[in-house]
Amino acid sequence: MNFNYPKEEKLKSKITIGLLFTEGKSVSKYPLRLVYCQEKKETTQKIKMGVSVSKKYFKKAVDRNYFKRVLRETYRLNKHLLIPHLDEPYGFMFFYQTKERLSFDEINTKTIQLFEKFVSQLAQKKEAQAKGTDSSSTELS
Repeated sequence: MNFNYPKEEKLKSKITIGLLFTEGKSVSKYPLRLVYCQEKKETTQKIKMGVSVSKKYFKKAVDRNYFKRVLRETYRLNKHLLIPHLDEPYGFMFFYQTKERLSFDEINTKTIQLFEKFVSQLAQKKEAQAKGTDSSSTELS
């Protein structure tokens, strides 16, 4: 298992970030939120990930940076839950949304639950699409 977070996986494209906020869907597991959308352009990476901690909750940059580091680390350790289920490239934005100062272990547990929730949502979407294509092919016959 490759547990790194290379430069190519970091979300830096203003176009993709704008797309996440306009057309992105989200999944939440308090206090974390994952906003995602499919990448429009072809890339070699399956995932582009960005993290964000609101100034509303943590006024000091030191605190925001700490939680961003924790989010990146929990993503790095648990991305193996996402990658096998992605057929196309996705852009993700990972948010920490509370004033509470949770420990690393608590955030890591919530991250795992959030990724599992995303994967199940993705599987349901694929099932619905498969049923839609099956029924449309029988209607044509």
